[in-house]
Amino acid sequence: MPQKTTFVCQNCSFESPKWVGQCPRCSKWNTFVETLVAPVSSRKYSVKVPPKASSIKKLSEVSIKADSRVSSGIGEFDRVLGGGFVPGQVVLLAGEPGIGKSTLLIQIADKLKVKDKEVLYISGEESPQQIKLRADRLSIKGTHLTMLSETNVDSITEFLKGPSPARDLPGPALVIVDSIQTLTTAELTGTAGSVGQVRESALRLSNTAKEFGIPMVLVGHITKEGSIAGPKVLEHLVDTVLYIEGDEQHLFRLLRTSKNRFGPVSEVGIFEMGEAGMTEVKNPSDLFLEERMKSAPGSCVTVVMEGYRPILFEVQALTTPTSFGYPKRTASGFNVNRLSVLVAVLEKRCGLKLSNEDVYVNVAGGMKIIENSCDLAICLAIYSSLTGKPLNTKAVVFGEVGLSGEVRKVPFMQNRVKEAKKLGFTKIISPLEVKSVNGALKLV
Repeated sequence: MPQKTTFVCQNCSFESPKWVGQCPRCSKWNTFVETLVAPVSSRKYSVKVPPKASSIKKLSEVSIKADSRVSSGIGEFDRVLGGGFVPGQVVLLAGEPGIGKSTLLIQIADKLKVKDKEVLYISGEESPQQIKLRADRLSIKGTHLTMLSETNVDSITEFLKGPSPARDLPGPALVIVDSIQTLTTAELTGTAGSVGQVRESALRLSNTAKEFGIPMVLVGHITKEGSIAGPKVLEHLVDTVLYIEGDEQHLFRLLRTSKNRFGPVSEVGIFEMGEAGMTEVKNPSDLFLEERMKSAPGSCVTVVMEGYRPILFEVQALTTPTSFGYPKRTASGFNVNRLSVLVAVLEKRCGLKLSNEDVYVNVAGGMKIIENSCDLAICLAIYSSLTGKPLNTKAVVFGEVGLSGEVRKVPFMQNRVKEAKKLGFTKIISPLEVKSVNGALKLV
């Protein structure tokens, strides 16, 4: 017997038997989502059963198994997860089209080894033949990788609840669903990818993963605004939310986490996309600095914290007389509004004449810097380009610049200094050194 559905406003919870464009209660547009209605019998709780005394424990008495995590076989991925997959963990992996989500997951499926267990790859977008072509390109045989082409979430959950008819092995070691936006349930009338279908499919898969202790990875699509397609509740349902970022013109990929119930949310994994797939970058600082031109005006090395990991980048600046009445401020890999602030500080506090100069700033390697610890490095790079004087090739610069010209401290200063010295840099220009000059920014 099919269950009944209703349409619920996501803003004020007003219910309607059919979809309407504008909510009659809160007057919001396009907020109604089809939702299953639980049977009346399931909502009656005539007898309240108290919890068993054996189920109540003190936090100090709760034990954790040391070997409960399962390694993915890829060190950078395990770093972001906090040490590997936890039984029953549901991970949402999102990224731009073509960024390498499916490539990374099929590599994990090949490297993850659990005795007497297989990895189940559920694809709603590609056929097994298409996935086989990708596996051949990556030299993956897939002897313990099982393929399932299915978009009905009810069939998937039934398959996961018991051994597969095709094999007598126990449940899978890992389930990969590519992607959550392709799944549907017959109990809802919405199309695949709609808010109701995505939410209900994710809820059923999550409940199944928790019940049977199966680690699961859900692939999510990205909207043109850069957020995960579907309802926001999708991110609340899962245990971990991962994003793959990178520039399509470059080969570097950053794996970030915005939510992790079983580990830190500040770790970052770095990969390089190549013919062999996603390759781990063990020492990213060396990779980003290997093509650096030494003794070149406008070049400065800074150290940025990506999570808990310090990474050295080269920031480049170029100043040239403007051909128009209004000078240009252009930045690649850095916030252009922040660049305008730094240029104003240089003019006001340091006396540099930049009102008739176009200023261009670039972060070499195609990476993006979102923290203000590289302010001082960018200021020095602009000064170096303007005067034509190269900076010390053994110098690393970091520090936040305030509107009064002061250089402020940044987090993890000792970690930054340690990483710079490990790579052979002997001159450290940081807030500690600059503060000895009355705390003011002085470039000459």
